[in-house]
Amino acid sequence: QVQLVESGGGLVQPGESLKLSCATSGFTLDYYGVGWFRQAPGKEREAVSCISGTDGSTYVSSSVKGRFTVSRPNNGRTVYLQMDNLTPADTAVYFCATDGLIGWCSTAQRTGVMKDNMDHWGKGTQVTVSS
Repeated sequence: QVQLVESGGGLVQPGESLKLSCATSGFTLDYYGVGWFRQAPGKEREAVSCISGTDGSTYVSSSVKGRFTVSRPNNGRTVYLQMDNLTPADTAVYFCATDGLIGWCSTAQRTGVMKDNMDHWGKGTQVTVSS
C-alpha cells in the first residue's frame, strides 16, 4: 500500500521560508524517485522538483531554481522541499508523488521536462505567501 503524506505548509510573508515534508511508505525509495508539484487556484498543475531513487540526483524547475531544494537525508523515507525567499507567486497546494518508471527524474534533469503522469499522489499541503 503506497502512501505519501505531505506536511509543513502554512502562511508566511514574502521573503520567508518553509520546509515541506513528504513521508513515504509502501514502495522502494532506493529505486523510485519522488516528485514535488504545485497547483495554484485557476492554474494548471506545475512540476517543481524531483529526487532520483537510484542515485539521489535532483531536478528543480526554472521557476524555482535557486530558491527551492529537494532532499532525502540519510536515505530515509521522508523527502523534503526547502523553500526559501518565497513570493506570492509560490502560493499553491503542494503535492508529492511517485512513479514506478525507473529513471524518470533523471530524464527530467536531462531534458528540463518533468513527467507528471504519476502512479501515486499525496493529498497536498497548502502554502500561502502573503503580506
